[in-house]
Amino acid sequence: MAQNVRIIARLDIKGPNLIKGIHLEGLRVVGDPHEFALRYYAQGADELLFIDIVASLYQRNNLSEIIKRTANQIYVPITVGGGIRSLDDVSRMMHSGADKVAINTAAIARPQLVAEVARRFGSQCMVLGVEAKRVAPGRWEAYTDNGRERTGKDVVTWVREAVELGAGEILLTSVDQEGTRKGFDLPLVQQVCDAVNVPVTASGGFGRLEDLAAIAPTGVSGIAIADALHWNRLGLRDIKVAAAAAGLDVRPVGSPG
Repeated sequence: MAQNVRIIARLDIKGPNLIKGIHLEGLRVVGDPHEFALRYYAQGADELLFIDIVASLYQRNNLSEIIKRTANQIYVPITVGGGIRSLDDVSRMMHSGADKVAINTAAIARPQLVAEVARRFGSQCMVLGVEAKRVAPGRWEAYTDNGRERTGKDVVTWVREAVELGAGEILLTSVDQEGTRKGFDLPLVQQVCDAVNVPVTASGGFGRLEDLAAIAPTGVSGIAIADALHWNRLGLRDIKVAAAAAGLDVRPVGSPG
């Protein structure tokens, strides 16, 4: 049976700019995040994902104003990540118009934060952000600070722990594949999907429509796309048509959110 899969536009933000890198490095300015968010919404994105990529460095998420502007004009779920360290930070994002928050660095520093966010705002709001780097065949380590800092935590062990604490979704970014256009890290996605019973969104590596058929058997429930959309290599309509042809149950372009 086809599984329900969300096609998510990922927007990495640095200051006022939408940016894009490779392996989360070598960043290039793409444009105004608000304009791109509206475009992707109009094209049929199921969700929008905003990540403040320097927030952990400066210990502050600066996306409130961008989210407020965007949330007033779009009607699909918005997830915000980067530099979210406390219940107050989560509250600020929710009041700005976010539906969910993705937490990585602060969750690893203090796993109990996952439980606190889930209790206060609901598990569906608490997305665990994971930046995974391959350290051996079949093994990945969780990284923080945009793929710069090692944690010593095994990715599969960590996602299990976080789901037990209350995480309602996993945002899984492959640092190895991110920005390469070489396809998803399928063994990584498969292991994480097998390890938890909550939705998993795969991010990093989407390059060709054929990649959708490759990832379909993993059981992933969300696919986050940045590079292919930002540089106009593929449109959301084409992506959704290909996803449906690959056996993924996607919301048709033009249907209500």
